[in-house]
Amino acid sequence: MGQIKELKPAYTEARCGKHLSATEDALYVIGGKWTLRIVIAVLSGHLRFNDLQRTIKGISARVLSSELKDLELNGLVKRVVLADQKPVVTEYVPTEYTRTLKDVISALAEWGEKHKRKITRRE
Repeated sequence: MGQIKELKPAYTEARCGKHLSATEDALYVIGGKWTLRIVIAVLSGHLRFNDLQRTIKGISARVLSSELKDLELNGLVKRVVLADQKPVVTEYVPTEYTRTLKDVISALAEWGEKHKRKITRRE
């Protein structure tokens, strides 16, 4: 058997701690089961509640409502009520801050595609 190479740590201990803390903060905001799905749907142009619920398979109205409130509190969507229309229309519009997640979402999607191909090749 060959010797196992000793891996050089990617980060110093202090840098590792900073990355862990920052990642925990990010996951606190976007790590829920539905959060990124809702953000992706909103960024894709699905702005109305019923449209979001139809697009995101399996989410209940109560959960969607709660998630949208959390996203609004975190500055990731803005609730816009169009009272001049009959019936009154409510839309959830992505903010500029939401657009800062586009690269993160793209990287996750790309990794997910590669991972799925890797895993399905083994089976």
